[in-house]
Amino acid sequence: TVAAITIPRVTIRQLPPQLIDQIAAGEVIERPASALKELVENSLDAGAKHLDIEIQSGGTRLIRIRDDGIGIEKDELALALARHATSKITSLDNLESVSTLGFRGEALPSIGSVAHLKLTSRAVGGEQGWSIECDGGEVRELRPAAHPPGTTLEVRDLFFNTPARRKFLRSERTEFSHIDSVVKSLSLARSDVAWQLKHNQRANYTLPEATRREDFEARLGLVCGEKFVEH
Repeated sequence: TVAAITIPRVTIRQLPPQLIDQIAAGEVIERPASALKELVENSLDAGAKHLDIEIQSGGTRLIRIRDDGIGIEKDELALALARHATSKITSLDNLESVSTLGFRGEALPSIGSVAHLKLTSRAVGGEQGWSIECDGGEVRELRPAAHPPGTTLEVRDLFFNTPARRKFLRSERTEFSHIDSVVKSLSLARSDVAWQLKHNQRANYTLPEATRREDFEARLGLVCGEKFVEH
């Protein structure tokens, strides 16, 4: 005789929003460099021409990006932290012809679910800036803030509430090298944008806007080395 196999009954249920965001974070945010790339691409999509990037402890303690883009209106700041909220597509036709670097609206809520995230912005033409925070997926109240036109995003203590993810991160030096590679790649793709990168309060490099050929070659030399430019 064959013993009967008892299959436990499985109850189907909807996942809570915070867990959904943490799962999405696992798909979008692999390491500090992944978070940085998502945030920088948002700044570029917002028309930024100058990016100040500040990193601490390889990005695990702090990632701060300040841009001079179009900014975010007060009434849309909380919406920016909601899943699938985006200004870049409204229909299937938009999706099939998307020309922006990001469009899904998942980056900010995903990062906010596994870090302490602070979003401060002042829309171009706005009278003042506003700030909102998201701690491990919990969105705080909107507050007024002194800020020039543009947006500043601060991500602190990445993976603070997901220790299993945090333990897979490499050394500070290794994690920063990934960040450095992302910034260098994007700075070559967007030579019309000025970039500044700091790590642990030390300036790594400043790349002024390079719209002329000689300026771009100078940037190429800083990023890839003079021998690369010669060849």
